[in-house]
Amino acid sequence: MSYERNRVPPEVKSDFLIIGSGLAGLYAALYASKFGKVTVLTKSTVEESNSFWAQGGIAAAIDPEDSAWFHIKDTLRAGRGLCNERAVELLVNEGIERVTDLIDLGMEFDMGDKGLDLGLEGGHTKRRILHAGGSSTGREIVSFLITAVEKNPGITKHESTGVVEFLSRDGRCYGALALDSDFEHRVFSAGSTILATGGASALYERTTNPGGSTGEGISIAYQSGARVTDMEFVQFHPTAFYSEDGGSFLISEAVRGEGAHLISTEGRRFMADYSDLGELAPRDVVSRSIYKEMKESGKDYVYLNLKHMDAEIIKSRFGNIYLACREFGVDITMDMIPVAPAAHYTIGGVSTGLRGETNIKGLFACGEVACSGVHGANRLASNSLLECVVFAKRAVDGALQSTDSATGMPGELLSNLTDCHLSGSSDAEQKTYIECRKNISSIMNRNVGMVRSGAGLQEAARELKECSGYLDKLTGYFKIKLNMILQVSLLIVRFSQFREESRGVHIREDFPVENPGWKSHIVLERGKEPQILKV
Repeated sequence: MSYERNRVPPEVKSDFLIIGSGLAGLYAALYASKFGKVTVLTKSTVEESNSFWAQGGIAAAIDPEDSAWFHIKDTLRAGRGLCNERAVELLVNEGIERVTDLIDLGMEFDMGDKGLDLGLEGGHTKRRILHAGGSSTGREIVSFLITAVEKNPGITKHESTGVVEFLSRDGRCYGALALDSDFEHRVFSAGSTILATGGASALYERTTNPGGSTGEGISIAYQSGARVTDMEFVQFHPTAFYSEDGGSFLISEAVRGEGAHLISTEGRRFMADYSDLGELAPRDVVSRSIYKEMKESGKDYVYLNLKHMDAEIIKSRFGNIYLACREFGVDITMDMIPVAPAAHYTIGGVSTGLRGETNIKGLFACGEVACSGVHGANRLASNSLLECVVFAKRAVDGALQSTDSATGMPGELLSNLTDCHLSGSSDAEQKTYIECRKNISSIMNRNVGMVRSGAGLQEAARELKECSGYLDKLTGYFKIKLNMILQVSLLIVRFSQFREESRGVHIREDFPVENPGWKSHIVLERGKEPQILKV
């Protein structure tokens, strides 16, 4: 990126720069504050993240009848042979410690008659899902950590501040260049930079994610030379509310865990036809089964039935889902819920080691933006919030132990920047950006959705490259944003074209079976050919 020379923009210095304010970012900030000054950047507000809206719980093998071994086995089974087994062992074993830490800090999880009220979700063989506020676990945990962050004098947060590039030289990251709410450049330098910006599922027309989840962190890292891994694996949540006008929201996995049934539009309970686990099969199995039922019926949805369940328990445990459905005229205690899969979770992302380290010195990543291999080809339900706290701490530890942390931004790197203003906010440009963004979402839904084909992916690549023409009509902020969205969309397409098999959440109609020869990860670095790494 080039800038018109003016004066050097103001610089904010800290020991740790945390980019993103979901669960991973907030937990990393709190832990890092024990060791130095922390700056947190978020492009919107601290309440706008996938973590905040997560309905599912946080999985931890803390019940006496459970064990880490069972949780590890369930995670590996869901991952379809692509999990990094060491990463899974760390997730499960250290996850117990991190959940205990949260409780010790004062986080209150839902309680039952015999202690913690542990739920059951798809793919799990034991009750190990902790919830808070019923199906508002993400909101409760994030709100709890926001309060702790705001009380911490060692942490400074900057909202409405979006990163546009990392400031790096000779393979080392020294911080980031960002735009504030007035579109003014700001330089944030740090000894260590931790990326925690979340995933990219809002690239799709039908999604459970907030609108900001467009993978910008992945794009910025990739542009800076960071490797990305397994971008073809986009998990579709099986049960998102379906409406004729496109309105949608998540119906938690926990609803099926408590006994809800999936019913075809012809009135048949069908999951037993696809898995011995029925409605509690892993997400990829349930999503694929729903897809087949929809294809056979010609309908765009199936039903989720709770009518046989206790109405008061439903209203108590799933209060936010009950109210959201009522807004669409559906009373889930008496009516079946129309549902269909929707883009939900980005399994691939910035390649990291077990301490969040990337191939760029001084740059670490954790949470949904990162890919350590812990989820393999299909994430086990409620392992995402667990991953956030486990690998956020490990990323900070990695930064502390690294001998590659920056000691100060080189003067030459800083002097090459300018304090220019990027308006890019004219009505005409905003309209063009929104039009193209909608077009990209339609392309992704149509040709890069839950079920893909070589021909469809080729068409998507062609259409997305045509969308690049919109960049010539934009300047400043909207041009930067659109370029990031196009880049991540094309990465998903390219990875999906490369993997010629069906595995986990990646389903190819033209390669419908799992191929043992593809028990590998795909890794890509900008300007280089893809690497195939055998598991």
